[in-house]
Amino acid sequence: MSEDKSRTVRVWCDGCYDMVHFGHANSLRQAKALGDYLIVGIHNDNEITKHKGPPVFTEEERYKMVRGIKWVDEVVEGVPYVTSLETLDKYHCDFCVHGDDITMTADGVDTYHLVKAAGRYKEVQRTAGVSTTDLVGRMLLMTRQHFRQGPLEYDVGHEGSSQLGLDSDARSPYTGCSQFLPTTQEIIQFSDGKPPKPNDRIIYVAGAFDLFHVGHLDFLEKARAEGDYLILGLHTDPIVNRYKGSNYPIMNLHERVLSVLACKYVSEVVIGAPYAVSQNLMEHFKVDMVCHGQTPIQPDADGSDPYTEPKRQGKFKLLNSENTMTTEKIVNRIINHRLEFEHRNHKKEKRELEAYEAFHNLNNETL
Repeated sequence: MSEDKSRTVRVWCDGCYDMVHFGHANSLRQAKALGDYLIVGIHNDNEITKHKGPPVFTEEERYKMVRGIKWVDEVVEGVPYVTSLETLDKYHCDFCVHGDDITMTADGVDTYHLVKAAGRYKEVQRTAGVSTTDLVGRMLLMTRQHFRQGPLEYDVGHEGSSQLGLDSDARSPYTGCSQFLPTTQEIIQFSDGKPPKPNDRIIYVAGAFDLFHVGHLDFLEKARAEGDYLILGLHTDPIVNRYKGSNYPIMNLHERVLSVLACKYVSEVVIGAPYAVSQNLMEHFKVDMVCHGQTPIQPDADGSDPYTEPKRQGKFKLLNSENTMTTEKIVNRIINHRLEFEHRNHKKEKRELEAYEAFHNLNNETL
């Protein structure tokens, strides 16, 4: 009997999707490529706290963030922590997809054991160099290593192993983080590659978009509604550090590029955009309107307004997304709950290490 190629293949993914980052997005991109329609189940705050420790983002924030990822067709809220055949059948999904890392319940049970046993499980490659645990660690450690410049820019980090066990010396192969190494192929995979149509109204926005969050998402939705094609200019790490200070940006430019490319409202990204929006930039991209949110506009290095030119042309608009979330507020959440997150990260690394060693011991016994 020949396979019905006209049938829609429905794919299921589930998880916490805490501090939704480009690693999550890349996993969902790969999952969508295995079928036609992607459904993502997301655990609620109580389930995550029980099995993993407190999440950084609330469940409502996590639901909204995943809905904003361009490869996601549908989101199911508050799904069980262990993926069952009943869940797959309820949503008419052919199989479940997860990354090649191990996810355990509080009791040390593989959360995908049921779908694996039934042959309805597929694996995609985890994005090396990023995890929610690592991002939490960057904020707690307040290091600046993630945006090294010059000859050290692409070095894999080797700071002394912290009490969080989050750097490249950390023991767990999943929680431990090697620096993200970007490639042009990854950018191509994340990009739509579609130029604007001749009559499209082109909107331009610029900023750091660090630790991409619901505030960014709501702003970009409003900006996209102003036209047909949204171009997002990302400032370089030194520029962001100049106007934000401390150890900002938390995510380096390469990481921020993939984070915004995964957003369904973004059409194109300017990598390393100039801080001042010039006449040349507006002409080059045929910009009809430049938009900015409610965050204060920081002056350029020479003290000038970076939006002088679009304002002169009458092509500047302030937007109110009515969302007050900022990157700084996320960092403060982490710092205010430091001990809880340190405990969560320790517990997670310990379980992952035990599972990893058990898996390899089993493999060695069967050889």
